[in-house]
Amino acid sequence: MLILIAEDNEDNLEILTRRLKRKGHDLICARDGQEALDMACDALPDIILMDISMPILSGIEATQQIRKHPPLQETPIIALTAHAMASDREKCLSAGCTEFATKPIDFKALLGIIERLTKEPSTDHTASRQTL
Repeated sequence: MLILIAEDNEDNLEILTRRLKRKGHDLICARDGQEALDMACDALPDIILMDISMPILSGIEATQQIRKHPPLQETPIIALTAHAMASDREKCLSAGCTEFATKPIDFKALLGIIERLTKEPSTDHTASRQTL
C-alpha cells in the first residue's frame, strides 16, 4: 500500500516513516501542503496522512485541493493535528478529511484507522443469504 505522509516536523516524519516501513508500507513524504498536493496528484496514493498545520498550504487547504482532483476524491485522508477540540475535528472533516487523529500519535490506533479505511469490501455474501 502506498501512503503519502504530509508532515513538516522532521521528528514526527521520521517516527511515522520508520514505523510504517516496518509494517511493510511504501511511503512518499511531503514537507508542506503544496508538496503534498503535487505528490498526491502525481502518485495517487492509497491513503494520505495529512498534518493540518503546515507551511505554504495548510493541511486543510491541501485537502480541499486534493478533493478537486477526480482520481483522489475517494482517497482516505487522515488529519493529523495537535488540536483536539471537537471544532477542530469538524473543520477537518468538513474540508474533506475522512478521519481525524490527534498528536501525539497513538500508533496502534492509527494503524487500526488505516486498516479500516483501506480494507477491501468483503465479497462474502453468506451472511446476507436467507435459508429457504
